Amino acid sequence: MTLQVLLVRNQPTPMRSADILAVAARDSVVAFGGPSWTVQLGRRDSTTASSSAVNTNIPSPLMDLNDLISNFAKKGFSAKEMVTLSGAHTIGQARCLLFRQRIYNETNINSEFATSLKSNCPSSGGDDNLSPLDATSSVLFDNGYFRDLVNNKGVFHSEQQLFNGGSTDSQVTTYSTNIGTFYADFANAMVKMGNLSPLTGTDGQIRTNCRKNKLNSIGALLISFEQSRSFLFLVFLCPEY
Repeated sequence: MTLQVLLVRNQPTPMRSADILAVAARDSVVAFGGPSWTVQLGRRDSTTASSSAVNTNIPSPLMDLNDLISNFAKKGFSAKEMVTLSGAHTIGQARCLLFRQRIYNETNINSEFATSLKSNCPSSGGDDNLSPLDATSSVLFDNGYFRDLVNNKGVFHSEQQLFNGGSTDSQVTTYSTNIGTFYADFANAMVKMGNLSPLTGTDGQIRTNCRKNKLNSIGALLISFEQSRSFLFLVFLCPEY
């Protein structure tokens, strides 16, 4: 029995697909040992999907710090919230194609760590080989990701930019030593993200089947993503970007 069927059967009114994704993001974090937060319900589902819009809005793993700050600012998030939400990379994996340049050409990377990644990511070929984004605790939602950054073990170029002599270094250091602060900030940031331009009232539609809107299942997921506006959920869907 699917999560959606369970939710629909136990709800007095139809459970929106966008709401299901938002709840699933929260419960996935909790399942991996992370914090919980209240998910406000009542979103309506979009009737259109745009893969190009999703790709345009998701930060590139090749971005520098200023570009990351600007990208999140366009959605109303501060630099602090950007660092906080980046902590979702404590779980998930990355494709070799997207971090090859870093491990072979960049200098702000732990040499032993780079060597370990090269064993599964050759200088050519193996583009789809996967490596964990958090080398120390890839199956736990903790602050290991930030400890990695302090030790120059960020997998993506964009990740190490958070701790590279810039304005966000102190926040990364705080999170690396204080998991409670990270958890509290992350929960607050996810509540804010969940309130990012949801469809309400008579806008959109209510689908009792996430996959049925005269679209294939991928299109339906993109629609629901557009309404849940959860970068975190997209990380779960496509952890390798």
